[in-house]
This record gives sequence, structure tokens and C-alpha cells, in this order.
Amino acid sequence: MKKKLNLLFAFTLLFFGTNTFAQNPKFHIYLCLGQSNMEGYAKIEPQDTIVNKRFQVLEAVDCDNLNRKKGQWYTAVPPLSRCTTGLSPADYFGREMIANLPQDVKVGVINVAVGGCKIELFDKDNYEAYVSTAPQWLKSTVSQYDGNPYARLVEMAKIAQKDGVIKGILLHQGESNTGDTLWTKKVKVVYDNLLKDLNLKAESTPLLAGEVVHADQNGVCAGMNKIIATLPQTIPNSYVISSSGCQDGADNLHFTAEGYRVFGKRYAAKMLEIMKKNKI
Repeated sequence: MKKKLNLLFAFTLLFFGTNTFAQNPKFHIYLCLGQSNMEGYAKIEPQDTIVNKRFQVLEAVDCDNLNRKKGQWYTAVPPLSRCTTGLSPADYFGREMIANLPQDVKVGVINVAVGGCKIELFDKDNYEAYVSTAPQWLKSTVSQYDGNPYARLVEMAKIAQKDGVIKGILLHQGESNTGDTLWTKKVKVVYDNLLKDLNLKAESTPLLAGEVVHADQNGVCAGMNKIIATLPQTIPNSYVISSSGCQDGADNLHFTAEGYRVFGKRYAAKMLEIMKKNKI
């Protein structure tokens, strides 16, 4: 009798323990990476600070000024990248997603981005060579991720996978690789590594890549959009998000707050379209 009770207790513990730590399929998580436009460059305005609690951010660094700790979830009030960054496409991506998903679905983002970096920074096998020759200001930002932004993104993603399900990857990068015809192949290296390291399947993990500031806004790197447009030829489950008409700032490199709002909603519109088409 005692043996049976012990077995029953063990089974009960296993059952409840497994369910306690099971992924919530209604917590949709997105990885965000890139350079300054994904990092968040525009000034955060009052309207941007009103955020539904269904939209969450997993903090990737300790931010005493925000009362946030690395590896913990918070309502996604900007900044979403690091402690003093600005508004980014991720902000209005998340807002638009929860506005169009059932009320019992939450959306979480992890934003690891470094202003001014090349895509090489996220190549886990070659990033050290890139960082070693980078200017000090870039090294300073990289140091906030303990010298390895890719590893920090994966570390945070694994924490997030205990709570929810990774549904896709958002990329905004390219200005520092303008004219680089190998860019799409370099992005594929990063994408494939993320799939492998996080045990994700390509067919269920779309990559959404945004254009740099468009030619219609006199974007100084607008020529890079021709290369970005070819990404689906290298990564079949990738989609290019147009930046046409998204307002940019005086430097013609970064978007304005309104530009980020429009752009982020476009990322969401594409993701919602993918979900509807694939019934996910």
C-alpha cells in the first residue's frame, strides 16, 4: 500500500511539475535584432508610453533607471532594447499584433540590437574578429551584452521558451552593409544558427526583414533595398517589409517616431497575414 502511495505521489508531482513549466501556446514570442533602427532611435513620445499588459518585453540587460532586471518580463513600455534607447519598429509591431489577436493571446519581444553594427556581429563563429577591429563606441555597446550580442539573444530566447513559443524573427539591419552582395548569405548564417540553437523549424519560423530608409525619403543607404529585396531567394520563409513612405529624420538614416509606428505596424500586418495563410 505504501509503495502504491509513493508511486501515486511521484506521478502527481511529475504531472503537476511538467504542467507548471510547460510552454503557454498563447504567449507568442518574437526575436528582434539588427542595428540602430531596430535598437530604437526616435524620441519616445507620451502616446508611446501607454501599453497594454498583453504586450511584454523580456529585458536583455539590467536597467536600474527603468527598474528592470535582465531575463525578466515587463509590460513593453519603451525603450525595448537597452536602458536609454528610443522608439523602434518592435514597439508598434507588438501593439498591432495584440490588437488583432484573441484577448487571451499575449505577445512578447526580445530586442538585442547594436547601433552601427554590421550583420557580422551576429555571426557566432566570426563575431570576435569583427569586434576586434570595431571602433570603441561600438565595442562599448557590445560590452553591455558581455561582448556577445548573439549569445545574449539566444540566452534570453531560451528563458522565453520556458514561458511561451517563438513565432518569428524580426530583423532591421543593412545600413552598415550597404552594397554588400553577400549580405543575404550572411543573414542566412545567423538565421540558421538561431534555428539550430533554439531548436526551431524553418517552416514555422518566418524571418521578417525591413527595408532601410526608402529612396522616397532620400535615404542615404536606399540602394541597399535592392539587396534586401532578394533575401527570400536565399531564405524561403523570409519576407521583406517596405519602408516606402515611412518618415525619416534629418540624417536620412533613421526613422522618426511616426515612421517607426507605421513601419512596426507593417511588420505586424505581414506576420498576421502569414499566420492566417498558414493557420498558425
